Amino acid sequence: MSIHPIEGRYGSEEMREIWRKKTELEYMLKVEAALARAEADFSIIPSEAADEIEDKANLDYVSLERVKEIEAEIKHDIMAIVKALSEQCEGEAGEYVHLGATSNDISDTTRALQFKKSLSIIMRRLRELEDSLIKKADEYRDLTCVGRTHGQHAVPTTIGHKFAIYASEIRRHIERVEELKPRILVGQVTGAVGTQAALGDMGEEVHKRVNEILGLKPVTISSQVIQRDRYAELISKLAIISSSLDKIAKEVRNLQRTEISELQEPFGDKQVGSSTMPQKKNPMRSERIGGLAKVVRSNVTTELENVPLEHERDLTNSSSERMVLPETFLLVDEQLKLMKYVIDGLVINQENIEKVLNMTGGLNMSEAIMIKLFNKGLGRQTSHKLIRDCAMDAYQSNKTLKQALMENTEVKKHMTEEEIEEVLDPSNYLGCVDLHIENVIKYYKQNREEITE
Repeated sequence: MSIHPIEGRYGSEEMREIWRKKTELEYMLKVEAALARAEADFSIIPSEAADEIEDKANLDYVSLERVKEIEAEIKHDIMAIVKALSEQCEGEAGEYVHLGATSNDISDTTRALQFKKSLSIIMRRLRELEDSLIKKADEYRDLTCVGRTHGQHAVPTTIGHKFAIYASEIRRHIERVEELKPRILVGQVTGAVGTQAALGDMGEEVHKRVNEILGLKPVTISSQVIQRDRYAELISKLAIISSSLDKIAKEVRNLQRTEISELQEPFGDKQVGSSTMPQKKNPMRSERIGGLAKVVRSNVTTELENVPLEHERDLTNSSSERMVLPETFLLVDEQLKLMKYVIDGLVINQENIEKVLNMTGGLNMSEAIMIKLFNKGLGRQTSHKLIRDCAMDAYQSNKTLKQALMENTEVKKHMTEEEIEEVLDPSNYLGCVDLHIENVIKYYKQNREEITE
């Protein structure tokens, strides 16, 4: 029976599989097999023993059920795996399993294998989301909409400019994850306190060979554990991704408000918005993204607390990481899936966008008039006060800005009615919007295929 929602509700089956106990056991057996092979390569154990260990270090021979059975008796998860594998090996091979290693050599190296697979999924989803955002940025680059600051109407922007900003942010996340990999995808065979004493002079060579076999980078130095500043950085960067998705989702939610209705999440033919209000079309996917972001951000604190372990290590990180690591990956995976679905199916209500753009009667174009007057020779501060007076007049007298401007004698000295109308057209006050969007698209095209798995 499932208890935690990541067991079935959140995250993809693909990501969930990586963090299942059975898969974790499979990875741990691979690490034990790599250890045996590396030790045989340097004549620490017989080659035939390594062959036997490699042959039996898989789920066909070592079952999760047997490991749990042993663990229930001895109360040690890694030693349970060692015993379960050893008992499957013929001859004396079982005596060589786990030689020179400590538990965290196996578990931390296994974590790196899980990180590698999980990050490949995160990277793929980031790229797919970036593709969708770039497409929207290009498609709606000319669709003028109101900009907002402090929740109030500001000067105009375009829907495409919004999407380009998001695409640029997702590109930075792709680069962050790629840049992070060398510090995260590291394994170790360093022994009880990191000195490799049990393997003598060959310790470092075995350490390097094990990681070479597994496709990981050997950690330069460690205590009994790979230092948790690495994990804290990983969870922090996943949380930054999560927060960016929260930001995009929040914009969708706000623009889907009934009184705004510029955007709308996709809504299925049979989807139900409310158990009691049949008309509701709630932005539930965007809300879910926001809700999950709260959990992901909270996990950063936990992993930061795991950095200051005592001496060469203690066990305070172990229990929390059993939850924090799979939970964070699965929740960010879920957010990325949802975000792509929302963006791909987003309803763009152009009629409402135009209606909202013009609902203040031109007041959102006050800056444009001020700049026009400055260009005609008025001082910037003088222009600002003049237009502010006109704007306040429009507010108080329920006029359009044009009406207030046309009634102001000082404004009429410098601008004709035709000039005022031209300046008040939002589509004429978009500055370098198109250039910004084009720069984002250009950078995307230049870098889309450069990131490796």
